[in-house]
Parts: sequence; C-alpha cells; structure tokens
Amino acid sequence: MRFQFLAITSSMVIAVGFVPKATAQIPVLPQIQTPSNQSNDSDNRIVSGWIYLDGRQLFQIAATKTNFPERSKDIQENLDEIAQNYLRSPTQKAKVETRKLNGLPVIYVNDQYLMTITYEDAQLRKEDPFISANQLTEKLQDALQQARQERQTQSLVNQGKIAAGIGVVMILTSCGVLIWQRRSRNNLVQPIPQTPQTAQPITTQLNQQQHRHLQEVKKRLFQLTQAGIWGSGSFIILGLFPYTRPFQAGILTAAQIPLRLAVVVLGTYVAIRFSYALIDRFTTTFISSGALFSSETFERLKLRVSTFSGVTKSIITAIWVSVGILLALVALGIDIIPLLAGASLVGVAVSLASQNLIKDAINGFLIILEDQYALGDVIAVGDVGGLVENLNLRMTQLRDSEGRLITIPNSEIKIVANLSSRWARADLTIPVAYDADIDHVLELIKSVALEMDRDPQWQHQIIETPQVLGIDNFGDRGLIIRVWIKTQPLKQWDVAREYRRRLKNTLDKAGISIPVPQQAIWVNDVQLLNHGNGKAD
Repeated sequence: MRFQFLAITSSMVIAVGFVPKATAQIPVLPQIQTPSNQSNDSDNRIVSGWIYLDGRQLFQIAATKTNFPERSKDIQENLDEIAQNYLRSPTQKAKVETRKLNGLPVIYVNDQYLMTITYEDAQLRKEDPFISANQLTEKLQDALQQARQERQTQSLVNQGKIAAGIGVVMILTSCGVLIWQRRSRNNLVQPIPQTPQTAQPITTQLNQQQHRHLQEVKKRLFQLTQAGIWGSGSFIILGLFPYTRPFQAGILTAAQIPLRLAVVVLGTYVAIRFSYALIDRFTTTFISSGALFSSETFERLKLRVSTFSGVTKSIITAIWVSVGILLALVALGIDIIPLLAGASLVGVAVSLASQNLIKDAINGFLIILEDQYALGDVIAVGDVGGLVENLNLRMTQLRDSEGRLITIPNSEIKIVANLSSRWARADLTIPVAYDADIDHVLELIKSVALEMDRDPQWQHQIIETPQVLGIDNFGDRGLIIRVWIKTQPLKQWDVAREYRRRLKNTLDKAGISIPVPQQAIWVNDVQLLNHGNGKAD
C-alpha cells in the first residue's frame, strides 16, 4: 500500500507547497453560517455566527436565537454595500469610526451605518463593548484596505501566476497517480506461496479473490486521490481571487454534508472489501500451514472454506454497514447517543420477542464451528434432504432432487445426516440367479470393481479398494450380493452408475443374466395337470 500513501501525499503538495506564498490572500476556510449554541435550548438562548467580507470570515456577532437571522442578514447587507461603495470610490483609506448611541458603541464606515456592538457581542469576546468596537474598527479598516489591494492589476496577475502553478502541479500529480495506477494493473501476477499439492487449487482461488478485493480497494483509493487532487486544487484556486472567494464559501456550505456522506459511503465500501481481502488472506495462511490436511480431503476442505468465508464475510459486512450508518448520522449532525440508548432498549425488547432467532443464530454458529455440514454437502434432515445451497447463522436452504428449495431454521435441526462428509460410499446390491455359478459371478463382480479402481478416470474418485462382501440375502429376484466402494464426497452416485454399467456389460458377455422378480406355482391336482396338457378322460 506504499504507493497509495505516496500518491495521496503527493496530492497534498497543492495544499502545502503553495499555501505559504499565498497566506496573505487565502483565508481560513469559512464554516457554515449555522449559529452555534451558547446557552440553553430555549428560543432566548444566545447564538453566534460569522460576518464575511469577500468570502473571508471577518468577525463574529451574537444575538438571541429568534433575532439572530435578521440581525446577521442586516449586518451582512450593510457590509456588502459599504464594501462596494468603498471599492468604487477613489478614496484609498476607509474611514471607520465608533459613535455612541444609548450607551452602546455604533460603528460607521465612510459615514455609513454598519452595526451596533451589543452586550451579547461583548460577552462573546469577553470584553467591554467599546474595547471590542475599537478592535473591530481596526480589523474592518485592514480588511477593506486588503480588499482594494487584491483587486489591483498587479495583485491579480500574481495570484494568477500562483493559480497557474497550482494547476500545473495538479496536472503533473494527477498524471503521476494515473501512471502509478496503470503500473499497478500490470503487476497483477504475484507469486503464490508454496503449499501442499492437494491444497494448491483452493489456495489459488483464495489468492485470486484476495487479489481482486485488494485491486478494488486500490482502485477506489486512486479515485479518491484523483478527486482530492482536483477538488482541493480547484478549491484553493477559488480562494485566491476576491471575485471567486464567495463561491468557495458557497461550495463549502452546500457540499459539506454530501461530501461527508460520500466519504462515509466510500470508506465503508473500502473497509468491507479490505476486510474481505484479510479474511481470504487469513484463510490462505491457515490452509498453507497444512494444519487441516491430516484428517480432511481437498473436497471437504473446499466446502468448509466456502462456508466459513461466506458466513464471516456476511457478519463483517453487517458490522461495517452498521458503523457506516452511525457515521452517516454523525455527518448529518444527529446526536447518536440517545439513538444508541434507545437502540439498546429496543434490542432488549426485540431479543425477548425473537428468542427463536437467537436460537437459530446459536445453533447456526455451532453447526459451522463443529462442521456438521457445509455449503455443497448433501444432507437429510427429518423427512427432507438435498444439496446445501445456502447456510448462514439463521437458516439452511436445501435443493432437493426435484429442484425444490427447502428452507429450514437452524433451531429446528436436531438430527442431521450428512451424506458427503469427508468421504462417501456406494452401497450396491446385485441380484444373481439361483442357478448361476456363484463363485464365477463373485469373481466377475470383483474384477470389474478392481478394473474400475485402476482406471485413471476413476481412481481419484475411489479412495479405497472396493470390497465385495459376498451373498447378503436370498431374495425373490435371486441371490443378493453386496458391494461397497468408498469414494470422495458426492461422488458415490457417479461411481455407482459407472460400476453398474460396466458390470452389466461384463455379465452379458459371460452369459449371466440379471434376474427379475419371479414366482413358482406348484399344482398338485392331477386333473388340472392333465387339462393343462390338453388330455381328457
């Protein structure tokens, strides 16, 4: 992540490299003209706000909450009119004086009324009203003089040179970040750490997922860097000129909340994707250590990894989304402490009313922790069964042989039969006619099983030598011979179908038929026998 840090640092050159030269021109960024609280929550509380000149914060005023908007508007309009008249006049120095009216200082600029310093204003500065008026008089005189100087041709040319320099730095920095981004895309192939041979496919898949998540994080960080370069540079350029500086304050006022929300949304998204990459990295490291290969096959490991990764990512996503919502509320200026207190009470009430959900979550956690089954397993729960398509802390979803999706709350799963945990078995019963040479048939059945076990296409699915257990029963179809073939999980049905096909061909070549259900009828009546043979007395 070093290059992202350097890229972001380079984008700050705009804000750092040129600010010292223009400190006399660029104001401190103005705040939203929302009055700040000073007293209690009643309408008579004292609030304060700023008065601006050329988009620059000049001084603060105070008033009651009900009177502040009108007073702030009047003073701002008076100051704007005074500034326009002063800038149009040939007078180089503004005449700012303080007069006394009803025991309070009143400020006039070039014989135009500006404002009355009230006790609330003096309390805001913790000074005597007349002392505060004298300080404000000096500040107004300097600010008006500076406003005239900024509009001189030479000053505008100098500021234009600074703006051009900032623009060049913006372009160069943006191009540098773009080149860095392209180089990062070209370096997609990274060496995969050495892992056991059986683990290589799953670790490769996890490394690819981790790489995709990191690439997404880098992409968003690059976009954020580009936006920071052009946004901050343009914002600073607007503050260089007195004609555009009010737009700077307006943009800050209008875009402050949307910008905060955008940062929260983007930050939450990046945090989620980065968490996904960390989960994949942790899982890859755990698999690479070889701790799981002593007792589990690759197929089982793949199922466990998919289940663990999916559930963990779901939990992480829920956590980050919750944090993002809280940060968004803070960005909107909403006090979240009462919400958190209320949410805790609501949570207690909901937990009492939704005990089944809590049971589902606890049982789901135990299912995943104890590896009772995982995604991709075939299980049977009570009278239903099928392939596990979805598994989380609340429910398990199965797809049965008819394609139906069955949803089972985890708290309802008491006894579960896993048909694909670690290994499976093809249990075959083969009927043979009573008059067949049983020893020869057993030899043929065994030879077909051994031949299939040696076949490269099937030997990786058969994990042990097939067992011909012998005659298992005397049935209505004949002698029942049982065969066991131990297979990889979920491969028992494929192996069984292929074995039946091969055995049928072998028995046909040997002239041995597979019997069908039959019954023998014994008739003892001689007359019926003779009648059946076409004889009569």
